[in-house]
Amino acid sequence: MKLTLLGTGSPIPDPNRAGPSTLVQADGANLLFDCGRGVLMRLAGVGLLPPMLSRVFLTHLHSDHITDFNDVLTMRWTMSPGANTGKSPLPVTGPPGTATFVERTIAMLTDDIGYRIAHHDDLHEPPQCVTTEVLDGDVTEEADGAVRVLAGPTDHRPVVPTVGYRVEHGGKSIVIAGDTVPCDGLDRLCDGADAYVQTVIRPDLVVKVPNPRFHDIVDYHSSVEDAARTAKRASVKMLVLTHMVPAVAPGMEQEWVDMAAAHFDGEIVLATDLQSIEL
Repeated sequence: MKLTLLGTGSPIPDPNRAGPSTLVQADGANLLFDCGRGVLMRLAGVGLLPPMLSRVFLTHLHSDHITDFNDVLTMRWTMSPGANTGKSPLPVTGPPGTATFVERTIAMLTDDIGYRIAHHDDLHEPPQCVTTEVLDGDVTEEADGAVRVLAGPTDHRPVVPTVGYRVEHGGKSIVIAGDTVPCDGLDRLCDGADAYVQTVIRPDLVVKVPNPRFHDIVDYHSSVEDAARTAKRASVKMLVLTHMVPAVAPGMEQEWVDMAAAHFDGEIVLATDLQSIEL
């Protein structure tokens, strides 16, 4: 399996980091997890175009994780001959509420869809999705090929519900946790995983920002130490830190790694955009 951190940023705009999005490739399947800001540009950076996506997974419906879903949907529709006839709907999987989100996105695109159908003789129908809502258990579908995908409930309250995913193939496993604090569902997903990708924050730095609203993020994200303790508890082989808040200051990368290493003795990766890991 190949894990690519397409976007490792956060809601705060960063010239060096796109919004949260992760690609897992195995057995010919291209599985996209979350659709943060700039996701299609980052996909192009690894040689993939929207019609090449096998399936889209959403961990939750916070704006920074879904902001470019409309771009994925529109470009897959306009660039894929199969999609133009309704024969190749985009498979989308996410927590309860995802189907409504997809419907609202297509409704939001009503004007654009009308313009494109009026302009292109071979476009006859609007973009289509097949949406599956999940919370826990095996969520593997035909689009995944020989890859197995499991979902588990996570804890990002008051954002409810939220899910993480575990992708398995060839005896290897990757966990995409999304935004969450430590919880039982996350521990189950991470058990013995080869790689565990976790959104992390630095509360010690967040509280120094003179903005009370910014301080609110501390209680529903994993800290670096939280992620490391989860990795140790679950006997994970590799911890991948992403979606760092605040952004990692130049020259301070090792400090983040050292904070995790104090609680976890496995491999630690402080992710950058387009970084790939072969398992």
